Amino acid sequence: MTEGSAKVILISGLSGSGKSVALRALEDSGFFAMDNLPLPFLVYVVQELVARGETQIALTLDVRGGDALTRLPEAMRVLRDNQMDIRLLFLETSDQDLIRRFSETRRPHPLARHHHAIAECIALERHMLAGVADMAQRMDTTHIMPNILRAWVRELVKLDPAQLTLFFQSFGFKHGVPLDADFVFDVRCIPNPFYDPHLRMLTGKDKAVIDFLDAQTSAQRMFDEVCGLLERWLPDFIRDNRSALTVALGCTGGQHRSVYLAEALARHFEVRQSTRVIHRELS
Repeated sequence: MTEGSAKVILISGLSGSGKSVALRALEDSGFFAMDNLPLPFLVYVVQELVARGETQIALTLDVRGGDALTRLPEAMRVLRDNQMDIRLLFLETSDQDLIRRFSETRRPHPLARHHHAIAECIALERHMLAGVADMAQRMDTTHIMPNILRAWVRELVKLDPAQLTLFFQSFGFKHGVPLDADFVFDVRCIPNPFYDPHLRMLTGKDKAVIDFLDAQTSAQRMFDEVCGLLERWLPDFIRDNRSALTVALGCTGGQHRSVYLAEALARHFEVRQSTRVIHRELS
């Protein structure tokens, strides 16, 4: 098998976080998709699929794999030794959002057969999957609609796993801090365009808001400080073989200041680094 002959995307995460949506998005993009593969069969199944000519494979692994999930690092090492481009994606969501989703669908949690309440199931599942989350590219799907998640996943698989990608994510503190953030910056100290009636219904991507924030000394100082920190530490993250770094910027509603800074930072770094922008509340 030659290097790069097969791309394998492993999807794990909390029950109700959108694993099935992500898997279907990859299937629609041409991947061979298989849901809830028991981990002891992972290496064998992938090798057999590649042997029959599959070059893009997407598989989900979840808490139903039990203690076998502890053997995931070894399975991934074997696949990489076989020159496969293997990537692990972990989806997570806030407890409140998960409880709402299970309530709306009226489906039992996979751990509910042990007679745990839904909140206990979620806490137990987080504990059981903590090791998997630490190995993975994490994605917070709180408040995210399925069509946005599908777009994110399709974009993610296009990225070069050998190059660190900077994700700049805007969010609103009133909706909670993103769970997948490596850095979180509070930009609520910057004057808020919301209080100008002419700017209230616009976003940080609109020229009028950009002009307003360009004129704010605090906005420019925040931009310079975040740039400086990232420029100092990026070489260390790259040496650590990180494939992604998520920088979250939060204002009150996630509409103006955080959007403006996320866009500005992405423009600044895109000349030297792979960058992507996510506006959680605009989605």
